Amino acid sequence: MEKLIMTPGPTYIRKNVREAMSRPITNPDLDIEFYDFYKGTCEKIQRILNTENNVLILSGEGILGLESACASLIEEGDNVLCIENGIFGYGFGDFAKLYGGNVDYFNGDRNKGLDVREIEDFLKENNNYKVATLVHCETPSGITNPIANICKILNEYGIITVVDAVSSIGGEEIKVDEWRIDIALGGSQKCLSAPPGLTFLSLSKRALDKINNRKEPIKGFYTNLSTWNSWYQDKWFPYTQPISDIYALDKALDNALEDKDIINRHKLFGEACRKAFKRCGLNLLSKDYYSNTVSTILVPSNVKYEDIFNKMLKDHNIIIAGGFDFLKDKIIRIGHMGENCYKDNLYETLKALDSVLRELKVNLNYELHRAFEEALSNSEE
Repeated sequence: MEKLIMTPGPTYIRKNVREAMSRPITNPDLDIEFYDFYKGTCEKIQRILNTENNVLILSGEGILGLESACASLIEEGDNVLCIENGIFGYGFGDFAKLYGGNVDYFNGDRNKGLDVREIEDFLKENNNYKVATLVHCETPSGITNPIANICKILNEYGIITVVDAVSSIGGEEIKVDEWRIDIALGGSQKCLSAPPGLTFLSLSKRALDKINNRKEPIKGFYTNLSTWNSWYQDKWFPYTQPISDIYALDKALDNALEDKDIINRHKLFGEACRKAFKRCGLNLLSKDYYSNTVSTILVPSNVKYEDIFNKMLKDHNIIIAGGFDFLKDKIIRIGHMGENCYKDNLYETLKALDSVLRELKVNLNYELHRAFEEALSNSEE
């Protein structure tokens, strides 16, 4: 039996996406038609992001996008504001420091979404920043931050916004142009349900102007976004493109664009999962701004995460996720994103989790899978 991968990425990949990977390849550096194919794939991403900004697809997992944005924008001594309320948000500061940034942190409550009013008050007194980094979906915590309002405030001070939206694109609403996001970063293996290995990003004119008018050269080549300035006009890629991965991403984008209810579906199933966990007496890590793509549940006090993980895999052939850093062994994470985000997958996962927790002597108030099913029925009425 095929493993059911119910993690917050990578996710299950649909058959037509796997088949797209098996298409005959060409030489992407020399075949002029591939430049149009790559451009067409970027245009599909523009539709997903609701933007007219330039879009690039880079050969590397989502971290490549984060580092490329920092490498290309930040010069030695630039002031950078790292807005964080979790592991990924805080880690953004490490990339900024690598490229010479003077990093200040706005530390939010790690059990809640970022507080817009607190950030607004902070910026009234502290706004001498070139770049601000923040995370849309703080995946380890199961929180989706209110980036729309935050980015608009940052723009009032002329601060360039770099947003990690890797775990939200395709599962949460995102409007790059309306929200004035300068660089939005995504990954192939999350809500779009393509194979891991690609990152993509959108670049505003303002961000490109900063990148192209630096005082000092960009440190690095692979992370240098300016090398892409005229890729289409010159029919030249900075490096040979991973053509099979891009074929797969293109088909996954078709799947997402054809699903006119994709955002509402993620919201519906995300809410049903949360209601089921709460009804059964399990505690969520976050207190508000819940993510519609991942649920983060606190490990019950009388059991170990390792035992839950091992029994889910061994007895039910289902992979779930845990935490790392300060959340190591403290949480259970279930991804309801992309191809994971369907009733049958979640029902099967929650039924298995119910069984495992009961075997480990966790007292549940109700059956997880029944609570999930009933929450869905009530939402649909």
